[in-house]
Amino acid sequence: MDFGAFPFLVEGLKLTIIITIVGVFLGSLIGTIVGLMKLSQFHLLKAIAVIFVEIIRGTPLLAQIFFIHFGIPGIFGMRFDPLYTGIFVIAINSGAYIAEIVRGAVQSIDRGQMEAGRSLGLTSAQTMRHIVWPQAVKVMIPPFGNQFVISLKDTSLLSTIAVADLMYQSRTYTGISASYFDTYLLVCLFYLSITIPASILLRYIERRLDH
Repeated sequence: MDFGAFPFLVEGLKLTIIITIVGVFLGSLIGTIVGLMKLSQFHLLKAIAVIFVEIIRGTPLLAQIFFIHFGIPGIFGMRFDPLYTGIFVIAINSGAYIAEIVRGAVQSIDRGQMEAGRSLGLTSAQTMRHIVWPQAVKVMIPPFGNQFVISLKDTSLLSTIAVADLMYQSRTYTGISASYFDTYLLVCLFYLSITIPASILLRYIERRLDH
C-alpha cells in the first residue's frame, strides 16, 4: 500500500476539522437567531427567517459555494479567499438546518410549561430562558450532532474552489502519484476516523439524556 499520501492527507484533515468546527459554531449562532425569529410573533422577522431557511435548504450546497465564491465577487469586482468562503458557506448552510432544529425543539416543549412559568410571575423571556430553553437544548443535542457529521462531509465540496481540505489534498497527491486506490481508501478511512467516534459519542449522549 502507498502511504506517501499520508502527510498530504493529515494536513488536509486538519483544515477539514477546523472548517467544520468554526463553520458549525457560527452556524449554531445563526441557527439559534433564525430559529427564534421563526418562533417570533413579529411577522417581518418570521418572514425573513422563513425565506432564509427555504433558500438555503432548497438549493444545492455546491451552487451556494459557486454563487458566493464566484457570483458575488464577479458583480463587485472583488475576490474572496477560498478558506473564508468555505467557512462562510458551511456556517450559513448549517445555520439554516440548525434553525429548524431549534424551532422544532422549542415547539416540542409542552405549552403548559410556558403557562406555568407565566403563572409564577415570570416574563415570557424569563420563562423561555429558565424553563423552556433548558428542556429544548436536550432535544436539540442529537440532531445537532447529526448536523455536525453532515457538515464535516459537506466540506469535501470546498475542494472545488481550491480549499486545501482533505479531498483537495488527495486530488493533489493523486495528480503526482496516480495512486488512486490507496489514496482514496485512506481518504475514506480519515473521514470515518471522525464520523464513527462522533456517532458513538452522539449515541452515548442520547442514552445519558434518556435517563
